[in-house]
Amino acid sequence: MPKKYLAIDIGASSGRHIMGWREGGQLKTEEVYRFPNGVTEQDGHLVWDMDALLGHVKAGIEAAQKKHEITSLSIDTWGVDYVLLRGDETVYPVYAYRDGRTESAIPAVHEKMPFSELYRRTGIQFQPFNTIYQLYADQLAGRLTGVTDFLMIPEYLMYRLTGVKAHEYTNATTGGMVSAETGEYDPAIVRALGLPEHLFQKFQQPGTAIGAYEGIRVVLCATHDTGSAVEGIPMDGGAPYISSGTWSLLGVKTKMPLTDEASRAANWSNEGGVGYNRYQKNIMGMWLVNRLRAELCPEKPWGEIVAEAEESDFAGTVDANAPVFLAPERMAAAFDGALTEKPRAIGDYFRCAYRSLALSYKTAIEELERNTGRPYDRLYIVGGGARNGFLNRLTEAATGKQVVALPIEATALGNLKIQMEQAGDS
Repeated sequence: MPKKYLAIDIGASSGRHIMGWREGGQLKTEEVYRFPNGVTEQDGHLVWDMDALLGHVKAGIEAAQKKHEITSLSIDTWGVDYVLLRGDETVYPVYAYRDGRTESAIPAVHEKMPFSELYRRTGIQFQPFNTIYQLYADQLAGRLTGVTDFLMIPEYLMYRLTGVKAHEYTNATTGGMVSAETGEYDPAIVRALGLPEHLFQKFQQPGTAIGAYEGIRVVLCATHDTGSAVEGIPMDGGAPYISSGTWSLLGVKTKMPLTDEASRAANWSNEGGVGYNRYQKNIMGMWLVNRLRAELCPEKPWGEIVAEAEESDFAGTVDANAPVFLAPERMAAAFDGALTEKPRAIGDYFRCAYRSLALSYKTAIEELERNTGRPYDRLYIVGGGARNGFLNRLTEAATGKQVVALPIEATALGNLKIQMEQAGDS
């Protein structure tokens, strides 16, 4: 009887529990539970409902247990967001990264340590929602008083399962406070910001067993979903990848971080991988089209939407990474404001969005080739966006690269792979 493992992969819009096991030399998977996720508005802020998330995590484990004997489980989520704790008490609200609360914290952080110095130390691209700015916003608001711990979202969920407070490496690197040289929190950054030093613990690596839940071993995967996704992509050689979901994470594996001026100027990141560095860039992703659909045609199937986008002859494009598209009140209005010629039909909006995404990939690939000093002839795409043939063709045309689209649950596969290796079942 093969050992069976449970990957709990939670994204910003949905989560899924996927069982995995080896059979006949192949990795077999079965989705046993799926649930919706999303930010909620509370007192003018965007927050995560952690109680609902934990409830779904446990419900999915229960559903899996009814069908399988589970050897181990692990949880991955998006990066940068975290939960504050006072002992065992959760500090609410748990803010979502799209909330605007860091607006005043960003310049205050850069007064303490300029971004050029932060980048030299961490190699992490500027994003207004990076953990460093969120934590300093908490500092300014007095929310860190009496706080004993902060845990990234997946580690918090695993803590609620096991009672163990773990700090996984790959996820922590997303936040802009981990030294690119040592692979641990940079004490100079912590001291410069006056943050409580006891919050910044030593890291544990993917593949570490941290505890148990109802007799099931709980293991750290690469708890940042992109870290697990890169582990799950069957890539040849050192080709670049796009993990295409709410965000498009475009990057390549490197031996060491690249923290030079060209990388900083182009806003590239160096995030932790499983034994390697992920040199990558956050690019806007399916967020654009998901929001357009929710506003313009929520009942229309994606197949019809993509067909209308293909039939449209709308020529306008936007800068997909412009701040106006991060969290607009109305996405269609944000497109209208960014375009000289306004879309006339629903298909026009989606054609504009898909073409704009492809052009943003082109720009990023050109930067990647300059900064790494090597050309690439193919591009692997995984995640939800890999299923969109129209976007894949636009990307191939824009970048001039062979697009290898793998419509697989790469994040769950990487999560499972790390668990299997931990169990000696690789």
